[in-house]
Amino acid sequence: MELPRRSGEKEKEERLKLLSFKVDGRERFGLLSGGGVVDLTKRTKFEDLRAALGELDKLQSHAGETPDYGLEDIRFLPVIPNPSRILCAGLNYLSHITETRLPRPPRPIIFTRFASSQVGHFDSLVRPRLSEKFDFEGELAVIIRKPCRYVSREDAFDVIAGYSCYNDGSIRDWQLHSSQWIPGKNFPASGAFGPCLVTRDEVGDITRSSLVTRLNGEEVQRALINDLMFDIPSLVAYCSSFTMLDAGDVIVTGTTGGVGESRRPQLWMKPGDLIEVEIDGVGRLSNQVIAEP
Repeated sequence: MELPRRSGEKEKEERLKLLSFKVDGRERFGLLSGGGVVDLTKRTKFEDLRAALGELDKLQSHAGETPDYGLEDIRFLPVIPNPSRILCAGLNYLSHITETRLPRPPRPIIFTRFASSQVGHFDSLVRPRLSEKFDFEGELAVIIRKPCRYVSREDAFDVIAGYSCYNDGSIRDWQLHSSQWIPGKNFPASGAFGPCLVTRDEVGDITRSSLVTRLNGEEVQRALINDLMFDIPSLVAYCSSFTMLDAGDVIVTGTTGGVGESRRPQLWMKPGDLIEVEIDGVGRLSNQVIAEP
């Protein structure tokens, strides 16, 4: 199955959409404008998007400028290609807890992903040769804008730069080898992050947004973000308690009910599939699945 044509994706110009991308073998960052990409690497002092998150107002001033590249000219990278930390919440949607028949956790369940395990919008997710149990997990990603520690719930939104879509692709049998989930969450190119960062003030109340996952065009997951057991301020407060958070760090907030493992019969992603994660006001992340060579 072919991915949707890039030129057919209509971007809402009223939203500041920031992205990391590669063109002519060089990694850059920019913003979507006029159906193309404005290159902010050459227009600002910042070397990458992570470095620019503390001064988002300066990036906003370039909105509406003539694009340097068409979408067909670039390769999307993960929104933050080089985060210091990717912290993921497990069992964090009430609908997902219900389908697993597991007890509600008393505190957030947090595991880590490596940056090398994720790809960008339109890149291929790779089903590893060691397993056919490649599951989808549509999620909301929260991107931190500045270094912080011991953030209170009340101050949590002040340290958030914005949001993006995430597919926390899981190799289920490897995830369940033990109580530690990291092996099943870090196969190369098993997760996807993108297409863009939409700033927090542009989105407004993210809890009103719907999260939808589609496999080959068929809806397999749907929930409101307010179905989170531990909400976004709780996750920021908890994570910033046990570690320092840096600009560009990512907190992936968990998946909703409908995962392939809990279905009967079970439903796994396979080579040739198209998997999409869409969040209202944030965007749509699209990836094709291929087999590991």
